[in-house]
Amino acid sequence: MYQNKVTLIGFLGSDAEVRTNNDRSLTTLSLATKSSYKKDGKYIEHTEWHRCVVFGKLGEFAAKLTKGAHVQVEGELRSRKFESTKTSTEVTIWEIRVNSILKLDRAAKAAAEDSEDAPDEEAA
Repeated sequence: MYQNKVTLIGFLGSDAEVRTNNDRSLTTLSLATKSSYKKDGKYIEHTEWHRCVVFGKLGEFAAKLTKGAHVQVEGELRSRKFESTKTSTEVTIWEIRVNSILKLDRAAKAAAEDSEDAPDEEAA
């Protein structure tokens, strides 16, 4: 039995990008995840960028996601090779082929964005 499953939780580094090719559209997401470790008493942070590709109805949902959105994506890790036009060499890229997206932005934040005209409220 084999399994190829990836779960990532992070923030989008840019708005979703939609491309259409031969009446088939795909949405790409640039997802940032962070990790940190301690070295010589100081924390070192590392940001990893992931290219996520989304198709079909889920791609239509993903197309509405904007920079800074906090999301969880699930899918499988895929490699793809192509000929680079700049260097005339074969390039291999790794991407996540997404089959599930969960938006993790807080509901209160989303409600505040929807009602920009509403006055700011402070908790007592």
